[in-house]
Amino acid sequence: MNSRILMRMTAVILFTALALPLSLTAQNTRYKLIDLGTFGGPNSFFAGTFPPAEVVNNAGTAIGTADTSIPDPFFPFCFNPDCFVSHAFKWQNGTLTDLGVLPGGSSSDADYISASGRITGFSQNGLIDPLTGFPEVRAVVWTKDGQIVDLGTFGGTGSVPNAINDLGDVVGAAQNAIADPFAFCGCGTQTRGFLWKKGVLLDVGTLGGPDAFALFVNNRGQVAGISYTDSTPNPSTGIPTVHPFLLENGRMKDLGTLGGLGGPPFPEVNALNSRGEVAGASPLAGDEEHHAFLWDRTLRDLGTLGGINSEAFWVSDSGLVVGRADFSPQSTNHHAFLWKNGVMTDLGVLGPCLNSTAIGVNSRGQAIGDTGACPDGGGGPSFFSEHGQPMVDINTLVLPGSDIEVVDAFYINDAGVVAGGGILPNGDFHDVLLVPASPAEIAAASALGASKSAPTLPAHIRNAEDSASSGRNRGLNMFRQTRRLP
Repeated sequence: MNSRILMRMTAVILFTALALPLSLTAQNTRYKLIDLGTFGGPNSFFAGTFPPAEVVNNAGTAIGTADTSIPDPFFPFCFNPDCFVSHAFKWQNGTLTDLGVLPGGSSSDADYISASGRITGFSQNGLIDPLTGFPEVRAVVWTKDGQIVDLGTFGGTGSVPNAINDLGDVVGAAQNAIADPFAFCGCGTQTRGFLWKKGVLLDVGTLGGPDAFALFVNNRGQVAGISYTDSTPNPSTGIPTVHPFLLENGRMKDLGTLGGLGGPPFPEVNALNSRGEVAGASPLAGDEEHHAFLWDRTLRDLGTLGGINSEAFWVSDSGLVVGRADFSPQSTNHHAFLWKNGVMTDLGVLGPCLNSTAIGVNSRGQAIGDTGACPDGGGGPSFFSEHGQPMVDINTLVLPGSDIEVVDAFYINDAGVVAGGGILPNGDFHDVLLVPASPAEIAAASALGASKSAPTLPAHIRNAEDSASSGRNRGLNMFRQTRRLP
């Protein structure tokens, strides 16, 4: 973000040419929009999961998947909804690089990039899963020389990654060949959390049940995820008890719950920071209600904004937590929140939308999120909030000169760069980066006219608010999405 001194230096120009309110210019970063493009097809996508993975690092390198012009050979079980073959990409300094696919495969996706530039994702391998009839997918990593490496399975047919650290350690989930009616993957065999380290796929174990999902790994080697604690389904949930865990030095610690048994869709683990703090949501006693939590040696209930339920979707390395919370016992509507030092701040909504969800925050206190479906039937705009201030439509912060309307904000890094998605005039969807603009760039853009106004979004546009409504955790959602499972 530009310093306040530099912002004041350009204030006269901005106020005159851009006609922006004083509060907006003084408090919020201005952004230039970069269209990451495609490989000849109509659309490109960042990791289509919620909360999203780290898809742009502090060096500004972004990863995702982009359409080619080739129809998907596995129709109707297409890799992406538009049914084009899609390849994982790396975008760096204006260049979009095709990361390729496994031999025999058609499509791939890059899902997580570390600060050191290490990349993990998944790829089809050309085979059909005999248990599901869907194309097989395998967790992969891309080496520094551009080679793609299949991380394998535990004897089953599929695996997916969830995160990678600066050392190249990857965590995720892989199938084995043991039948399991309660399999996390929904595929009929046990789903085991894995740690791939120095070329070896390691089973991280469980808390006593048949399945586990490893979701995050930090540079300290700590791994966070969820696990069954037994094999007996609970009458209230229909599945065995689920608890979050933290693995450290080979020992798996049960983080417990806020009183509930644990079952779909809670508990969920949505973030792990460099300090070993875990954020997510946990059921209360009775499993009818759930609250956001932060674990730091103990499980802390973050409460709500006055209503019944809440969820935490990210925790920054500085300990800031964002999510959403109900604000009234009489309403199911919810507002985005920023939690800091024990205080939950309501970030508000963007009218006429009645809801909002914060899905990302960086260590500087810049938060992003979504406003979901609005009363008029369309999708609401994505928002930006600086240091707990009321949210603004992120489109109003984008410098003029682009015909793309930003409809999704997926991730924000500590440099203030936002990875998002935008709609082109022809209706195609492209990955975009919103990069903090310099005072000179802001001044130059002022000659092009006023900032963008809020878009009117069609109801079919995907957004984080809607995808979050089921409370699915990131890794589990990824496994089901890539394999087209219910």
